[in-house]
Amino acid sequence: MANDEKDMNKLEEDFNQLIRERRQKFFNLQDDGKDPFDVYKVERTHTSNEIKENYDLLEGKTATVAGRLMSKRVHGKAGFSDLHDRYGKIQLYIKIDDVGEEKLKEYKSFDIGDILSITGTVFKTKTGEVSLHITDFELTAKSLKPLPEKWHGLKDPDLRYRQRYVDLIMNQDVRDTFMKRTAIIKAIREYLDNKDYLEVETPILSTIAGGAAARPFITHHNTLDLDMYLRIATELYLKRLIVGGFERVYEIGKNFRNEGMDVRHNPEFTVIELYQAFADYNDMMELTENMVAFVCEKVLGTTKVTYEDTEIDFTPPWRRLTMVDAVKEYAGVDFNSIKDDEEARAIAKEKHVAFKKELKDCSKGDILIGLFEEFCEDKLMQPTFICDYPVENSPLTKKKRGNEAFTERFEGFVYGREVCNAYSELNDPIVQKDRFMQQLKERELGDDEAYMMDDDFINALEIGMPPTGGLGIGIDRLIMFLTNASSIRDVLLFPTMKPNQQQ
Repeated sequence: MANDEKDMNKLEEDFNQLIRERRQKFFNLQDDGKDPFDVYKVERTHTSNEIKENYDLLEGKTATVAGRLMSKRVHGKAGFSDLHDRYGKIQLYIKIDDVGEEKLKEYKSFDIGDILSITGTVFKTKTGEVSLHITDFELTAKSLKPLPEKWHGLKDPDLRYRQRYVDLIMNQDVRDTFMKRTAIIKAIREYLDNKDYLEVETPILSTIAGGAAARPFITHHNTLDLDMYLRIATELYLKRLIVGGFERVYEIGKNFRNEGMDVRHNPEFTVIELYQAFADYNDMMELTENMVAFVCEKVLGTTKVTYEDTEIDFTPPWRRLTMVDAVKEYAGVDFNSIKDDEEARAIAKEKHVAFKKELKDCSKGDILIGLFEEFCEDKLMQPTFICDYPVENSPLTKKKRGNEAFTERFEGFVYGREVCNAYSELNDPIVQKDRFMQQLKERELGDDEAYMMDDDFINALEIGMPPTGGLGIGIDRLIMFLTNASSIRDVLLFPTMKPNQQQ
């Protein structure tokens, strides 16, 4: 047997022995009538940070804290420990003179990971650390499995994502990331609420997967005997609300797309979509850059962040560049001089650009998009709005004023990645129906991500929708940049994972 295999077997046996010992301690507690899982509530008076921040008022006074025991250095008749709660840690000091021999023995029997309530007197050690001098304690939950070893911690990414609860216990930076996530979403809401936007909720289940070009998850409603879809976007429902007179609306929620997984994609993800009546895509550009700057200042105190060793400056205004100009700058192709589809296909062939459908079925607009994705996206490191997309690739967008081959659409790019998408929304029901019909033809050509027909949405447009600006931002991607997270899984508490066969 190889030494590595012997070492692994030894580690496994040691781990199993620790579990057996912890379980035996638990059974002994039950036999003594001290089952920790019979504790229902703790009358906590303070958290760890409250004691530290209010030391001058609390010195010499009694306080009760609760949390997880994360270190213990108790030998002989006295010693120190660390208790962690949501807000940080508090040092504990226990002495036999204060609790008695039996209680000290009981305290020594506790394991790292046990959850305790501690009552004691607030004081400072000789080194100046705010601490709690224990006068009483209670075991409120027993940890039956050991935590990862302190110095090596929980490093394996797969295990961290599968057991996020352990990851949060062991890694302060992970806790900080998710505290920032909450603060970022809260700041987005604050910004929009102050702009008189109304937060709403729309259906997650629908009979049509509309509002985006994506493959949906399909489920079945048994009572109605009807196939339904998890939503891929909130767009069409939110625009119905604009028709109904809610002039500024937004929704923060989950979308679901049955597509690939990588460092930037998870099958379920969080998006904000917002719509403003009597506005256009220029208004959405200003709103985007100002809102992101507000969030940065509110959460981080600066609009400049470091992402993977690159400084990203979110200070408005962001660069604005048309897609045609981007392709000219980065791919060396001037689309203004291209006459027709055939000439565009020849350039695509020369540049070796691949498409989902056959090249002979690609339009000039398709090829412009392909060249942009191939040669431009990864060059857009600083926040940049790419504006004016081809009409055939933007079926829900108004045509560009003065150039009907394009639409008033932009996407925001940071570090070569798309983070938002926005339009001057198409509100002509006749044109919208024609666009949907063209999308059905794209489906027939093999594009299973093409838009579906939504007759009720057409009906809503026939009732009348005012000119409207709309915006969608990938919340998870934005949070990645603001927390320097290299993978979307690092900003999702419970990312989608392939089942672990060993569990």
